[in-house]
Amino acid sequence: MSFALRIIPLLFLFLVLSPAGICQSPQARYDSLQARLGSGWNTWNTESVLSHVRLPEGFALSITLKDTRITGQRYLREAYISQKEKRPETIIPGPHAWDGSYTSLTLQWNGSELRVESATDGNDLVLLVTPLKLPGRPPHLVLEGGMLWNRLGQIARKGETLVAETGTQTITVGATKPVISESVAASARYLAFRLDGPVGIYTGTARSMEDIRRIVGRQQEAQVKKVAAWGERSDTYRAIHGVMAWNTIYDPVRGKVITPVSRFWNTFFGGNSVLFCWDTYFGAMLASVDNKELAYANAVEVTRGIRQYGMVPNYVGDAGLGSPDRSQPPVGSMVVREIYRKYGESWLPELLFDDLLTWNRWWPEHRSQNNLLHWGSDSLPPPYDDDAANNWQGAAYESGLDNSPMFDKIPFNKKTHLMEQADVGLTSLYIADCNALAEMALVLGRKKEAAELKKRADQYSVALKGLWDEKAGIFLNRRTDTGKPNPRISPTSFYPMLAGVATPAQAARMMKEHYFNREEFHGEWMLPSAPRNDPAYPEQNYWRGRIWGPLNFLVYLGMRNYDLPAARKDLAGNSNALLLKTFLKTGMVHENYNAITGNGIDPADPINRSDSFYHWGGLLGLPALYEAGVMGQPAKTVQKNRK
Repeated sequence: MSFALRIIPLLFLFLVLSPAGICQSPQARYDSLQARLGSGWNTWNTESVLSHVRLPEGFALSITLKDTRITGQRYLREAYISQKEKRPETIIPGPHAWDGSYTSLTLQWNGSELRVESATDGNDLVLLVTPLKLPGRPPHLVLEGGMLWNRLGQIARKGETLVAETGTQTITVGATKPVISESVAASARYLAFRLDGPVGIYTGTARSMEDIRRIVGRQQEAQVKKVAAWGERSDTYRAIHGVMAWNTIYDPVRGKVITPVSRFWNTFFGGNSVLFCWDTYFGAMLASVDNKELAYANAVEVTRGIRQYGMVPNYVGDAGLGSPDRSQPPVGSMVVREIYRKYGESWLPELLFDDLLTWNRWWPEHRSQNNLLHWGSDSLPPPYDDDAANNWQGAAYESGLDNSPMFDKIPFNKKTHLMEQADVGLTSLYIADCNALAEMALVLGRKKEAAELKKRADQYSVALKGLWDEKAGIFLNRRTDTGKPNPRISPTSFYPMLAGVATPAQAARMMKEHYFNREEFHGEWMLPSAPRNDPAYPEQNYWRGRIWGPLNFLVYLGMRNYDLPAARKDLAGNSNALLLKTFLKTGMVHENYNAITGNGIDPADPINRSDSFYHWGGLLGLPALYEAGVMGQPAKTVQKNRK
């Protein structure tokens, strides 16, 4: 027997038995992926970006501050980048390596300004806190130790150190400054230091300030090199990477690493995490820029909501919070397909296909009339937590466009549980969902399901064509109570290009008469969520005129299905300029932006109009990365029914 013939059985046995072998089930591969993600030091604790946690042990080192002056703001324990309401602290985020090997931020609180850096050295963590500005009486730095999420372990104070026994290892914590006597109502052991100069903190082997600075410098340089590899688009990459990395947490309820939209929303929806439907799918898309495992994690965890609700709900939070009455825009299959196209691993669509198919079948059953889809909200038996169920607001929440003027004065039918309006955007997204899922079905050899999905896409495509309004030169929503078209439009009116339903002539006309029309969508800052000539536009209140990353990104993907290079380049460039306008000044990536000023929040705006560090704002930069060819190209949707 030849050497080659002898080695083949051994190779097969290795692949079968290997933890990463090809014979592992998709679920086993996902479990292994999550185990890899959830290990080591990182800012896993949603309650503070100053809390550094080691997983899987759950041991935390949290930087807190005590003001030594007469003041009402005595102790800072929680620290958030995201602000949708006034907070005592301001965090300016800096670099954050995916794996937590380097992080940097600037903290401003009660007249103090500090730079806080972290770096890993093997299994150890070092922290470097550098005062940049101090009041006359400097605050005290209190380093709280803790075992989070009811993890087993003990923490003792031994002289100038903390010693944690986690059950699997012993972690010793020390510092470069002498410990002082300080009394705070911490629930675990802590070390306190006078913050009149830099403080270095370390785990493991004792280290000098010089050692700590050397470790921090080495990891900082590695992160700088990674960013520099993106060339002219490095600022765009920094914005996308930063907002994703800082918002990535460990959810102890799920036992998983995920990236919710922001830490503020996690606190609001139960305390640990909240996953909004289309937001989290877009979070997976953003992570796919260069973090395959995090992209997979977000796509899987948001899809898993289907198993409880029969669809992906608007939100799933802690303590049973969720929205069984409503879903949100069906972008999941498109995102999973694009991630598969980039990384080429069929186990991800295999893991998610049946769940996504369940969601796809849910829409015709719950939201369809005459092969056109309506936003809706089902009735729920009392008691339930959400008073939006089975009313207009619940349907508007399902759209994701909570207060869009397209829905003004549209009746809600409590018997059908639907808005009395056939929606261009939803029907288009659904057709695109069918097409993406059909493509994945063929990859998986699911020919019967592929045929089912293609048939459904064709049925809804025929109906969607009927919403073209020749006089207006664009697709219009149609009221079902009056039978008349609704003249109020938004960027969702361009979504038939995403579905591949618009003819080339229709697409060209929409670009000329509406997209490039400065009285509607074009301008210095774009795309406004309501056209500039809509009566609601001057309000700049949430979806009534403000600019949103997901709208720009979906319109851009639609443009790619047609020969529209000028429009595509224009939207990519304008979107990227909007993202960087604020990011380069403040480090922030906003939930949405003012279409008049281009700012995330203006002085006259209510602070809750735009979360200051919300991950899907990074979608404004994705088209520029595609156009620059630095992360591949999203494949085009091929439709047979173009003419």
